[in-house]
Amino acid sequence: MPAQLKADEYTYFIGTDISKNKLDHAVYKGRTLLFHQVIKNDVAEITAFMEKVKKIRNFAMYRAVFVMENTGFYGNHYMEVLSEMKANIVVEDAGHIKNSLGLIRGKNDKIDAMRIAEFAYKCREDLRLWIPKRQIMLELANLATLRSRLLNVREAIAEPLKEQQQFIKSGIAGTANQLCQRSIDSIKADIADVDKVISRLIADDKRLSRIFAQMVSVPCIGPVTAVQILISTNEFRDIRCPKKFACYAGIAPFEKQSGTMTSRARVSHMANKKMKSLLHICAVSALRVKWEIADYYIRKTKDEGKHKMLVLNAVRNKLILRVFACVIQDRFYQENFVRGGVPEFFEIPSEVIRIE
Repeated sequence: MPAQLKADEYTYFIGTDISKNKLDHAVYKGRTLLFHQVIKNDVAEITAFMEKVKKIRNFAMYRAVFVMENTGFYGNHYMEVLSEMKANIVVEDAGHIKNSLGLIRGKNDKIDAMRIAEFAYKCREDLRLWIPKRQIMLELANLATLRSRLLNVREAIAEPLKEQQQFIKSGIAGTANQLCQRSIDSIKADIADVDKVISRLIADDKRLSRIFAQMVSVPCIGPVTAVQILISTNEFRDIRCPKKFACYAGIAPFEKQSGTMTSRARVSHMANKKMKSLLHICAVSALRVKWEIADYYIRKTKDEGKHKMLVLNAVRNKLILRVFACVIQDRFYQENFVRGGVPEFFEIPSEVIRIE
């Protein structure tokens, strides 16, 4: 888990607004702005900026916190330089920073950098240091993103062709399908190649191969969903509580109550929508399998009259609980499990890990 900062040990707060071409830095000592500087987003200029920061009177690296929003790979150069200098790095969600600052008006890159630094000072007791992920997890995340892009491109081509068949002459539709078929086949082949690389990465890593096999041992949890859970939880290092993951995936209901007014508990829209959609597919699949979750759904909807989507959300939570139970307890899924000894480790057959 990320180490929590001790508020009284830090004096300097450097907020950085990251974009593709430039970095906006706001350097604070406590709540006092020392200077603002804009640099190019490359290693040479970042290194020069850090040398300037180290020349600040009485500056010490261990008493400084470098805070930035999570902007994906655009921040890689900056974080690489900071890591080499063993700086204290905090990577925070942009929505969390914005909501923590109260009512604000207007924005530009300079103001954003200053607000990030102000957030760091204001929330210094709750900040958690960023811990770099293993290289294999970075590769998996990149491949999963690439796979999603390829799927989107395939759908962008194939779906209109499928829809237009009902409204245009068959000869015209057939020509369009024939012209696009090579592109669709090529994209399918690329997706298959990405799946093979993902499978090989997991199979070659002892820890990941075991966790992966434990997850897919849960009925209706498929390989694609398992890979996405691995990435989202950082192989269960960052998120180890199923309730926190349910909140992250947008399937944890929250009640709204004020005085005598109480509304039905609803899920939040602040969620990882991709993870939520994958869990939804798994939950729908679970209803088609003859096991206790399907019986639970029928009992709640038909016998007790519960809303179908409410019960389906409960099914998603049940699947999460089973996945986390298997991984945290280091075991494989058993329908009538009785807590006891942990199974011995064994090599996972490659066919278990196959993504296709």
